[in-house]
Amino acid sequence: MTAQGAPPVRAVGSEALIVDLAGTAEVLALRAALERETPRGVRELIAAARTLLVTYDPAVTGHEALAAEVTRRAADAAGDATGGVTREVPGTAGAGLAPLTVPVRYDGPDLAEVAGLTGLTSAQVIARHTAPDYTVAFAGFAPGFGYLTGTDPVLRLPRRAEPRTEVPAGAVAVAGGFTGIYPRSSPGGWQLLGTTALPLWDERRDPPALLVPGRTVRLREVPR
Repeated sequence: MTAQGAPPVRAVGSEALIVDLAGTAEVLALRAALERETPRGVRELIAAARTLLVTYDPAVTGHEALAAEVTRRAADAAGDATGGVTREVPGTAGAGLAPLTVPVRYDGPDLAEVAGLTGLTSAQVIARHTAPDYTVAFAGFAPGFGYLTGTDPVLRLPRRAEPRTEVPAGAVAVAGGFTGIYPRSSPGGWQLLGTTALPLWDERRDPPALLVPGRTVRLREVPR
């Protein structure tokens, strides 16, 4: 049982628990709080859009004790999540890295459709998409794919009704309030605005991914 108003905390096997939260801002606030002062036995914190997975060493702590601590921290961190996401995610790997500028050719097949859906011209869509400083909130879907927060509210569109069977590597897209860049060719249902030639995933690099949680990202339009 959880206290009234407290986020649900569920066991995942014998060495992890998952916290269900209201949104990404709450997830990042809780992750930052747990990274600032990590409870005993916690091994890893894995964020997603509305959940935080906490893995732990069962020889050091147990589900009940850790769930109670995480619930308390979530209540304390709730004040940090005011509907927006901080520009820097403390404690994550990318927080100490220099901002990454990504050159984008706005030649995506969905650019005109996104303009129509938002009531903007294509030029206005590009201007709004390149204006913010983004933050990599978390990674997922594929190696090197970072979910970027900071997207202009007007461009917070749903996924396409019918996903594409193949999206090219470097495709820059929006969906569900996030901006993302496909690190390699794969199926996908995001709205494609443009492309970048910047290699986001290279196993010879350390780390291989450029888009690591906490890193600030800026998008710069380049000629088509």
